[in-house]
Amino acid sequence: MSSVTPVPVDPRAEQAPRTTLSVVKAYVALTKPRIIELLLVTTVPAMMLAARGIPSPWLVLTTLIGGSMAAGSANALNCVVDADIDAVMKRTKSRPLAQHAVPTRSALIFGVVLGVLSFAWLWTTTNLLAAAMAVGAILFYVLVYTMILKRRTAQNIVWGGAAGCMPVVIGWSAVTGEVAWPALVMFGVIFFWTPPHFWALAMKFRDDYAAAGVPMLPVVATPQQVAKQIVIYSWVMVAWTLLLLPATGWVYAAFALLAGAWFLVFAHRLNSAVRKGEPNNPMKLFHLSNSYLTLVFVALAVDSALSLPVLGLPF
Repeated sequence: MSSVTPVPVDPRAEQAPRTTLSVVKAYVALTKPRIIELLLVTTVPAMMLAARGIPSPWLVLTTLIGGSMAAGSANALNCVVDADIDAVMKRTKSRPLAQHAVPTRSALIFGVVLGVLSFAWLWTTTNLLAAAMAVGAILFYVLVYTMILKRRTAQNIVWGGAAGCMPVVIGWSAVTGEVAWPALVMFGVIFFWTPPHFWALAMKFRDDYAAAGVPMLPVVATPQQVAKQIVIYSWVMVAWTLLLLPATGWVYAAFALLAGAWFLVFAHRLNSAVRKGEPNNPMKLFHLSNSYLTLVFVALAVDSALSLPVLGLPF
């Protein structure tokens, strides 16, 4: 896979935006707030399961602040490394560095400072384990996924997506000071959720990824192969959610089964349409995947607050 042709530097690239508000908006955009929102949705339920109830509101707040800074750091540094790709892809060409709204050096400093602050904040307000794992997630996302995997292999999002699974483990460790098996199961749920989520998006924007030289699976494989892989990962994801049943109650069990069946129906519909050469819209599955993950983890939070474990197995 050839590397992306460098984007010519605009003479205005190092000029700051004219207003304070535009500066703030540009730096906030570097952190990709919508991605952070989804990560936080999974963190709070993980903390509630770890506490078997409602943890300290202060602990939840400090963990979310530290997690947001860590995710913002990773996303900002990702924008720095991927500025050439973002400028080529229609979906990302409005990002700050692609639009020269933020100087590259400033974005780099911003990302590093956020990472340092997240470590210091989490260490001070939670514990060293949570802080160290936050830094590990940043480094993995930037160095392993963005700089190594993304431009070299169609399995980029499979293994690179592990960084996005870390918030649940960080949230668990913030409460307990350790990592137990339910945290690893939640990690696995998000790990297996990531490929169907991103491959559905990549099916829609296949030409974008191809133009940018990014070997996402839909770029290097046939639509039929991609749809089949989405179905396989979807089944593993739904099955994996059931591994939490020994530590959860009936509320979670019911929603994990119902939401899982809902997701599988859409995954199979996409696969069937692609296999038959019929019109299809993979973005339906992409948007559904966000709703699915939110629903499962909200059910986990409610279950943790209200229910007793089905089997009562210890953590």
